[in-house]
Amino acid sequence: MRKLYVIGIGAGDPDQVTVQAIKAMRQVEVFFVIGKGVEKQELLDVRTAILTEHLEGDYRIVEIPDPPRDRLPADYRGVVENWHDRRSALLEEAFAQVDGVGGILVWGDPSLYDSTLRIIERVLDRGVHSFDYEVIPGVTSAQALAARHRMVLHRIGEPVHITTGRRLRTDGLGPGSTLVMLDGDCAFTEVPGDNVSIWWGAYLGMPDEILIEGPLRAVEGEIIRRRTELRAEKGWIMDIYLLRVDPERAYESDNRR
Repeated sequence: MRKLYVIGIGAGDPDQVTVQAIKAMRQVEVFFVIGKGVEKQELLDVRTAILTEHLEGDYRIVEIPDPPRDRLPADYRGVVENWHDRRSALLEEAFAQVDGVGGILVWGDPSLYDSTLRIIERVLDRGVHSFDYEVIPGVTSAQALAARHRMVLHRIGEPVHITTGRRLRTDGLGPGSTLVMLDGDCAFTEVPGDNVSIWWGAYLGMPDEILIEGPLRAVEGEIIRRRTELRAEKGWIMDIYLLRVDPERAYESDNRR
C-alpha cells in the first residue's frame, strides 16, 4: 500500500461529509472497515451509503472483524492496549493485500476518542509496512450535539471539559461545562445536585436521532428509559451529552431551604 487516507465522516448524517473528505475518498481504491458484528450492521450500511452517494469509480471494501475485549476490566488501560495490538495486527495483514491507495472511514473525527491513528502508528512502528498516511478531519459528535440543541458548548469565558462516562464516575464534573462520551451505563445518574442541566443526544444525524434536554433530575429517568428501549431494539447505541451546573437554579434552591 502506497498511501492511506484516514477520513472523518461526521456523526452519522451523510450530509456532514466534507468536500475535502469526498475528494480524498475518490482517491481510494480499497476501504478498510473494522466490523462490529451483526447488531451494528447499520453502521456499515451508513458508510456504504456514503460511498455510493459520492463515488462513481471502482473500489473495494474489506471488512475486518473487531477483536473482542472485556468492557468492564480491572486493568482498563492494559486491556485497551492489548485490543489495539490485536487490531493493528489485523490491519497489518489486510494492508499486505493492497498495492495502491487505501482508506479508513472514521465516525466523527479521528482526533476525538477514536483509536485509528494510534493503531496505524503501531502498524508502522513494527516496520513490516511503509506508507504515507493523511488525516481528513470530520464533524465531531460534540459539534453535532451542539448544533442539534442550538447551543454553545461553553459559557462566556468558561472551559469545556471533555471526558468519558467511566471518568465522570471517578472524577465528577470538570470546570465549566462537561461533555461526556462513551458512557455505557448512564454515569450521569451519579452526578449529585439539583442544579445540573443536561443536553443529551443519541444516533445524531441518523434517522433514529433523539434529543432530550432539561434539568438533570427531571429528565434523567426519561433518558434512561429511551436509551434502554433503543438499545434493546437496535442492539447498540451511540450517544453523547453535555452537563452544566446552573448557578441561578442553585441560588433559588438555597433560598427555598
